[in-house]
Amino acid sequence: MHSAIEAPPARLKGTPSWLVNQTATHASRLVTEGFAAVGARRYHYSLLAALSEFGPSSQAALGRHTGIDRSDVVAMLNELSEQQLVERSVDPGNRRRNIVTLTDAGTARLAELDHLLAGIQDELLAPLAPAEREQLVTLLGRVVEHHRAGGLGSKP
Repeated sequence: MHSAIEAPPARLKGTPSWLVNQTATHASRLVTEGFAAVGARRYHYSLLAALSEFGPSSQAALGRHTGIDRSDVVAMLNELSEQQLVERSVDPGNRRRNIVTLTDAGTARLAELDHLLAGIQDELLAPLAPAEREQLVTLLGRVVEHHRAGGLGSKP
């Protein structure tokens, strides 16, 4: 693990890639620690959120929606199933596939994690005014979408 940077060179501080990476590192630590404090993981949240938004899904579809590797999806769904936050059932249209459904307990847990995550976002973005936070989210969203589309997006 790297130690904290006391005074980074100006060349670094002036590059968006360095700034985004430093912010992402800090954000990841805050989310990991915050979720761990309540016995959750980032992947738990991602899977519960995907099920809430997209409805019952195959494990493969959950992986595609969240960007989580198939083997990690299975492991995290095992944990969520043990906590009775999701249920798996055989897909009647393809008996080799499972369909995962969010339970009522899973919906409640997602609401708890949403609240926790909102507090973490507040901590991360504490130096920014509400309008600046919205602007940052909008700008970062555009960068992410541009690269998700293979860098072929048109300029706004």
